Amino acid sequence: MNLHEFIQLALDEDIGDGDHTSLSTIPADAQKRARLLVKEAGVLAGVEVAQAIFAEVDPTFVVDVLLHDGASIKPGDIVLTVSGNARNILTAERLVLNCMQRMSGIATHTRELVNLLEGTRAKLLDTRKTTPNFRICEKMATKIGGAVNHRFGLYDMILIKDNHIDYAGGIEAAITKAVTYLRETGRQLRIEVETRNLAEVEEVLRVGQVDVILLDNFSPDGIRDMVRLINGRFITEASGGIDETNLRAYAETGVDFISSGALTHQIKSLDLSLKAY
Repeated sequence: MNLHEFIQLALDEDIGDGDHTSLSTIPADAQKRARLLVKEAGVLAGVEVAQAIFAEVDPTFVVDVLLHDGASIKPGDIVLTVSGNARNILTAERLVLNCMQRMSGIATHTRELVNLLEGTRAKLLDTRKTTPNFRICEKMATKIGGAVNHRFGLYDMILIKDNHIDYAGGIEAAITKAVTYLRETGRQLRIEVETRNLAEVEEVLRVGQVDVILLDNFSPDGIRDMVRLINGRFITEASGGIDETNLRAYAETGVDFISSGALTHQIKSLDLSLKAY
């Protein structure tokens, strides 16, 4: 799904057969203005999405952007102004706010975690733990906050996790089947494999043929030991039970990436509003 498709589906869901409140109370030719106000400090995200929504609802809108994605914001700041048909401004209002509030909440939390990594080699990764049909916006928000986008979906990478390993008959069988599949289908996808203990890491090192080793639910000391064992032969990623309280400890192990589902599934939206003026 691209951004245009997302906006179309979201508008269809919200408008149905008409915005009957606006249709019944606002003259068809009324021209008004509104401004998007910040009510809570954080990191701004979703401005480009808002512009796309406004353009989809009414291409004649005049939108003046004052603050851009990634900006640090505080209460009282004005993000943008929009002027044009009053009914259409009201139709676009809730979708703009829903997207920007959640995206800004994600970007704010992401930036806080990224700052904790300063001075280490580790980079923060997002995950597929996203809201169905809203992934495109949530992935944009984590990137704005300073994280690196991991795979977008099931189609752009092979990530062999615990259930795949168990179903396939073990790590070597799963890797062999994945490599064969890529060769037979002519696809060029990275292969990442999840490991849960030293024995599994050693097996991956023996089998090879992957790009990334995911170290799942290891302690920081365990990650450090595995990074030394892997010794740069593969990219390393730490995951599982990592939050702001222990993120720095994991980053200092020398691991390449740290993934966090909490970037997108445990987020409080940032308070924004669209007000007439």
